[in-house]
Amino acid sequence: MTEEAKTGEPQASEPSPTSEPRTTPGVSVVGPGGGETIVLGSTRMRVLEDGSHTGHRLAIAESVLAPQTQGPPQHRHARHDEGFYILSGTVRFTVGNEDYDASTGTLVVVPPGTPHTFANPSDEPAVMLSTFTPDLYVQYFRDLQEVLADGRPLTPQANVDAMSRYATEPATPGLA
Repeated sequence: MTEEAKTGEPQASEPSPTSEPRTTPGVSVVGPGGGETIVLGSTRMRVLEDGSHTGHRLAIAESVLAPQTQGPPQHRHARHDEGFYILSGTVRFTVGNEDYDASTGTLVVVPPGTPHTFANPSDEPAVMLSTFTPDLYVQYFRDLQEVLADGRPLTPQANVDAMSRYATEPATPGLA
């Protein structure tokens, strides 16, 4: 019988389970200023988790929307949920024909199939944290940045073309 079994207490000579080296991926930590930066016109996005540390179940990004920023064409995702937590400012979400002004501290969750878009119609910047489950949609933003890097304009059609690669379609007639 071991000393631990006799006394009920771990012995100092035996390592505790928490002191053993991990053989699986550890915690992902992204500090201030870290992460991948994607610039899309007047919107600056910081990808905090692209899915590579979550088995592609979850991606997280922080976006800064400049004043008077229009968002993407209204669209619906077939395969992922999208969440938006407003960190500062006010973001206008259009869901179908309804507008919702989401101010600091508001959470908006958009399930698959729900037509939506967002914008910052105010004169102040707005900052939001977005989640994508699964992580499918992060590459969409990278694709849009590539359009701009190639010197092409970020038109509604360029948006629609990129969306189509990620199980997303426009909700506005005439954009497809």
